[in-house]
Amino acid sequence: MKNGRVTAASPSPERSVRVPLGLLGAGLTATAYVGAVDPNRPGHYPVCPFLALTGWWCPGCGGLRAVHALTRGDLGTALHDNVLVVALCGFTASFWTLWALRALRGRPRPALRMGRPWWVAAAVLVLAFTLVRNLPTGTFLAP
Repeated sequence: MKNGRVTAASPSPERSVRVPLGLLGAGLTATAYVGAVDPNRPGHYPVCPFLALTGWWCPGCGGLRAVHALTRGDLGTALHDNVLVVALCGFTASFWTLWALRALRGRPRPALRMGRPWWVAAAVLVLAFTLVRNLPTGTFLAP
């Protein structure tokens, strides 16, 4: 009780780190599966519905191959397969690290606040990436 009000006790660092550790475990499990089951060999993963319907690479096409290459330590191939997924993996790892460190110190998780200009910029980037990788001059971005 503080100033006549009931306040919630802040969780111990061990307890507050459970969620980031659980998500790390889930992410590592999925990554281990993609590392073990090669997406370059047909029959293991479904075909991208956008690619099947339009014949165009979607922004995620090549993402599994990029993660597979990252599990092998082949950054060049990963960047070739899908540079956006590699960037997203780097961002996710950085955010998770910050979150876990804050949880260990008993601090709240970091807030991910993006205003409208950031969302518009992200949408334009993804759209431009999708368009360019499907043009004859952008074949270097195609998986």
